[in-house]
Amino acid sequence: MKLVISIVANSDVDKVVSALGNKGFYVTKMSIRGQFLVDGNTTLLSACQDEKVPEIYDIIKKNVSKRIVKSPGVTSNVHGSLLNQSVDVEVGGATAFTVNIEDLVKF
Repeated sequence: MKLVISIVANSDVDKVVSALGNKGFYVTKMSIRGQFLVDGNTTLLSACQDEKVPEIYDIIKKNVSKRIVKSPGVTSNVHGSLLNQSVDVEVGGATAFTVNIEDLVKF
């Protein structure tokens, strides 16, 4: 068995969870937040048989979107003047990891 751990933008997570559920996959959601971007993300956990991992990846890929947002960037004080330069950052999409499950027990 495998555990697929995917990090999905909050703007896409409901669509991904719904699509996974429609295909019979169970999903556990955990809210997370990084320190660089303001928008939050959600970590999804899905246990499955080894051969189902590509199907989960495909569902995630089809239900996320990428977009460019302005990030506040870095503020610095150079020679007495304040410089605040925003940065274009690509957000969205998903990052997924797969790990082996030694045991899966339901009580």
